[in-house]
Amino acid sequence: MAFYLSVVIPTYNEEKRLPQSLAAIQDFLKKQSYASEIIVSDDGSQDRTVALAKEFLKEFPHKILVTPHNRGKGYAVRQGMLAATGAYVLFTDADLSTPIEEVERFLARLEKDQDLVIGSRALSSSQVEIHQNFLRETMGKVFNLVAQQWAFKGVHDSQCGFKCFRREAAQKLFSLQKLDGFSFDVEIVYLAQKFGYRLLELPVIWRNSAQSRVQVFRDPLIMFWDVLRIRSLHS
Repeated sequence: MAFYLSVVIPTYNEEKRLPQSLAAIQDFLKKQSYASEIIVSDDGSQDRTVALAKEFLKEFPHKILVTPHNRGKGYAVRQGMLAATGAYVLFTDADLSTPIEEVERFLARLEKDQDLVIGSRALSSSQVEIHQNFLRETMGKVFNLVAQQWAFKGVHDSQCGFKCFRREAAQKLFSLQKLDGFSFDVEIVYLAQKFGYRLLELPVIWRNSAQSRVQVFRDPLIMFWDVLRIRSLHS
């Protein structure tokens, strides 16, 4: 079967949030006229994430990719994106902080004139209904300022977990991705601009999930270091 859309969901110990998200995604996709698949890319979960994914997706076209050991969100997303066969490929966080319905606007722009469309919480028309706490939000803004100076230009929010690609662009960019952690988004945007892909940032609805996997005092340091070495990784 030829799929129009592949939806990639990276997971790590998501047994509490994943069932509700999978139900919402399936309900949306079943109403569409096009064929689609869901890809759960698990990053070494120690809970029932994989078992629940198999149960919830048994009657829907799907792939479940399992990594035995935790490698990082970037690794899980890369595996899922490279396994996708849809003409367009979306990756979305397991908590669906951005509602799946937002993908309709992204697909319209991809069909028209873009190679990748990335969600943004930082544009004037973005609708952030539930904010991160002050520390996380401030660190996120500082991180993006550093990324704008060092890795890319003109993108206000590289870290929103809702991005959609033409499959050809996804295959090229993710095959070159080298960062396995949370800063992989910056690398993908950097590569997209380096190779001249048409990139559009769109405002999204976003509701923060309190169960973030980012460790406030550890992961940002790793992410800043990763951003500083992106250029050397691709020189």
